Amino acid sequence: MVLAQLGGSISRALQQMSNATIIDEKVLNECLNEITRALLQSDVQFKLVRDMQSNIKKIVNLDDLAAGHNKRKIIQQAIFNELCKMLDPGKPSFTPKKGKTSVVMFVGLQGSGKTTTCTKYAYYHQKKGWRPALVCADTFRAGAFDQLKQNATKAKIPFYGSYTESDPVKIAVEGVETFKKENCDLIIVDTSGRHKQEAALFEEMRQVSEATKPDLVIFVMDSSIGQAAFDQAQAFKQSVSVGAVIVTKMDGHAKGGGALSAVAATKSPVIFIGTGEHMDEFEVFDVKPFVSRLLGMGDWSGFMDKIHEVVPMDQQPELLQKLSEGNFTLRIMYEQFQNILKMGPISQVFSMLPGFSAELMPKGREKESSAKIKRYMTMMDSMTNEELDSTNPKLMNESRMMRIARGSGRQVREVMEMLEEYKRLAKIWSKMKGLKIPKKGEMSALSRNMNAQHMSKVLPPQMLKQIGGMGGLQNLMKQMGSTKDMMGMFGGGDK
Repeated sequence: MVLAQLGGSISRALQQMSNATIIDEKVLNECLNEITRALLQSDVQFKLVRDMQSNIKKIVNLDDLAAGHNKRKIIQQAIFNELCKMLDPGKPSFTPKKGKTSVVMFVGLQGSGKTTTCTKYAYYHQKKGWRPALVCADTFRAGAFDQLKQNATKAKIPFYGSYTESDPVKIAVEGVETFKKENCDLIIVDTSGRHKQEAALFEEMRQVSEATKPDLVIFVMDSSIGQAAFDQAQAFKQSVSVGAVIVTKMDGHAKGGGALSAVAATKSPVIFIGTGEHMDEFEVFDVKPFVSRLLGMGDWSGFMDKIHEVVPMDQQPELLQKLSEGNFTLRIMYEQFQNILKMGPISQVFSMLPGFSAELMPKGREKESSAKIKRYMTMMDSMTNEELDSTNPKLMNESRMMRIARGSGRQVREVMEMLEEYKRLAKIWSKMKGLKIPKKGEMSALSRNMNAQHMSKVLPPQMLKQIGGMGGLQNLMKQMGSTKDMMGMFGGGDK
């Protein structure tokens, strides 16, 4: 993801400072210079970076800090707070309410991913119980209505547009009225864009805005334009009352820092970021968790939300039961693969884990990992119930492997590779055997047993090495807070 390099650079600067025996002025300056360089390379405005550096120095006065103070913690907290301040305009945007009709108008330059973002926004809310609808008021770009129609049909979202009407204001008004009658509670209006900021574009936007009276105007901005974002956002804000921003194309190694910081300077909050082309590659932008992930501190609550989103509540106790019995079957592996794919892009999930940097999942490797999981699932689709539910690896003889390979259109060696992965995961799973299942209203033995020593045996060696060995794992578990969070992952803990 864009900013993975920035996050990696900041994490390294903090790590070098942590490795220093004594934290003095020289060590602090080296750390801040490294962070400053990383922010400037990510195209964050020079003034913002300079202000941030001087603010941190004011907060962290090493001479005033008495002995016994954790200077590393104070410096890290100051950096965290300043980065949050830079990205947070300090006021929330309008939030649509379920069941009450809201009109949301999207504006932005052509090529910023506006039409795709409209559908992602609608799809995100549809999954959460809204009744969204899309209106295509873009009559300037040929194919705009076709694109919106295709996206909306795929996501099963109602849409409105016209091949013959050339007046965008008329289409917008008719579309909004139509969906109000149909009791849609989130009506999204897609408007025209241009290659550059033309007077005609702003005039058209003003007219559509006056006619539809939107509750919220969202400015869609391409993250790759860097510092030019500031002028662009200002120009749009002067024409229509932009209330929120969505930054797109955050999956490329572009100058996203400039886009994020410039937008914050226009005092409109970023509400979502687009992290890929697919419908679900769309994240709520929440400043604190975002900065936390940028600094390699993870976003444990975000990770837990993902887990609860994909593992239904009624399945969680069953998963915990299987975990305590240590019986790991191919069917369980299949179900867990399904959950992983539902959680969204793998690198996005990884970056939520404290101690992991987004750089650990290089671009390209993520698609490779997802493709491999899907390949394994295709092979498992060709298995019998007996094979899926067996815990006996000897059951899988050569003739069975050949049948599975033929049925899934794969090579026998790929089936063998999948079975090796199963054995590796089964070995990890077996280490969990014997953990007591928590009863309602009590913290179980799992929270007591799940210490760093136990976890170090459970984690694959490569993962343990990435975290920073035993010491890194102990820090990671401290950062997670109480193991109640660990329990949440398996559906246990206090109710």
